[in-house]
Amino acid sequence: MDETVGNVDLATVEPFLQAPIEATDESLVEAARAGDDSAFEQIFERHRRRVARMAGRFFNRPERVEEIIQEVFTKVYFALGAYSSERGPSFAAWLSRVAINSCYDELRRARRRPEGSLSDITSDEIVWLRSQMKSQSATRDAESAVISRDLANKLLARLSADDRLVLTLLDAEEMSVAEIAVVMGWKVSKVKVRAHRARQSLRRVLGEFV
Repeated sequence: MDETVGNVDLATVEPFLQAPIEATDESLVEAARAGDDSAFEQIFERHRRRVARMAGRFFNRPERVEEIIQEVFTKVYFALGAYSSERGPSFAAWLSRVAINSCYDELRRARRRPEGSLSDITSDEIVWLRSQMKSQSATRDAESAVISRDLANKLLARLSADDRLVLTLLDAEEMSVAEIAVVMGWKVSKVKVRAHRARQSLRRVLGEFV
C-alpha cells in the first residue's frame, strides 16, 4: 500500500485556500439599512478607533471623547439612509465628516466652558515652548511642534472653533487642504483662507511667550 496516499502537499493546496472575504463598509451599510443590527455593530467596531482618535485631538477628558463617539454613531445610524457611495466620498470619509462636525459643534458649545487656557500651562511647558520658539528657524516649524504635543490643546483652546478645527486637521490629523475640502464639503479656497487666518491667530497666542 502506498504510504503517501492521504498525505496532503500544502504547497499545492495553499493557492486554492482563500481567507474569508471581509465585508466592505458599503455592504455593511446596506445590511444595516435592512435591519441587521450586527452589521451596524461591525461598522461601530471597525471605525470606533478612528472617531476616538479624532475626538481626542480636540478634547482631553475621556468622558467627553466617549460622549462624542456615542453622538457620532447615533447620528450615523439614523443617517444611513442618506449615505450613498455613488455621491462621492467613501463611507470612511463620510463618517469622518460626521465626526469632525460633531467635534466642531461641541467646540462651539464649549467656548463657555473651555477645557484649557493659558493659566493651565505649567512653568515647564512655558520653558519648553520658549525654547522651541527660539530654536526653530521658521515660525511655521514651531507651530507644527506645538500642535504635535499635549500643550497644543491648551493653546488651541484660546482660538475660535473654526481656527482650532482647521489647524487640528492640518497639523494633527495631517490632512491635506484638498482632503479637508472633501471631508468638510468646503471649497479648497475656503480651506486655504481659514488656514491662513488660523495660523495668524495661533501666532498671536504664541507671541505671548516671546
